[in-house]
Amino acid sequence: MPNYTFETVKVSFPAPFVAHVELNRPKKMNAINGQMWKDIRSVFDTLKYDEDVRAIVLSGAGRAFTSGLDLFSLELPVVEDDASRTAFKIRPYLKSLQDSLSAIELCDKAVIAAIHGPCIGGGIDISSACDIRYASKESYFSVKEVDIGLAADVGTLQRLPKVVGNISWVRELCLTGRNFDAAEALEFGFISKVVPDPAKVLSEALATATLIAEKSPVAAIGTKHLLNYSRDHSVQEGLDYTAAWNMVMLTSPDLPTAAAAHMQKIKPTFAKL
Repeated sequence: MPNYTFETVKVSFPAPFVAHVELNRPKKMNAINGQMWKDIRSVFDTLKYDEDVRAIVLSGAGRAFTSGLDLFSLELPVVEDDASRTAFKIRPYLKSLQDSLSAIELCDKAVIAAIHGPCIGGGIDISSACDIRYASKESYFSVKEVDIGLAADVGTLQRLPKVVGNISWVRELCLTGRNFDAAEALEFGFISKVVPDPAKVLSEALATATLIAEKSPVAAIGTKHLLNYSRDHSVQEGLDYTAAWNMVMLTSPDLPTAAAAHMQKIKPTFAKL
């Protein structure tokens, strides 16, 4: 079994083929420090290739999903008296942070965010890289970077417009830094479900992950991959790529096996017609 021991991230396996990843700095409200950037990337890179995992739930330990960037741990590289060489060092630093969160999106397995409490700044970057987002009623959100003097730079400005499809709302949030609650997040499509409390949001996310994990991994992994590809390409390009992908994947024995099992399941329904 792969090594799932990390300093700032906790991993458990609550159901067959389901992994639960917790951001685990509860005393700091899961503020994202240098180690957490590294741990997020490592855990999702590892889960991607773990054949015993088919779906993942991502949550935060303690009172928050995450309060965002740990400003006390921010260490931008600097070359004294040389702005150009400082810029050359900052660029790969930022790219490494981007890659840490892109690892969530690039993980082959479906990732469900179970959000409670604050989901601030980097929390939007993280959750927008997930496939499905649920939130508890008391959750609140903010694209906070503008209030600390920077433009969000690790995924929110790229992914959030494609997640919700309302550019006016996205620009309002990103330019004002204001808070919005779970009801508003649901109204504009950032999350797909609001549940009463943090315990319930986790159980709902685990139930969905368990349902996905029961499917053929060939089907589930292919579905995520093709959705991501089609989001970033034209309809025709997506269709052409899907044809190339499925000309191989349709040869899997999973197809006749799953189809036969599904027909047995729905047979009683047809018998009543």
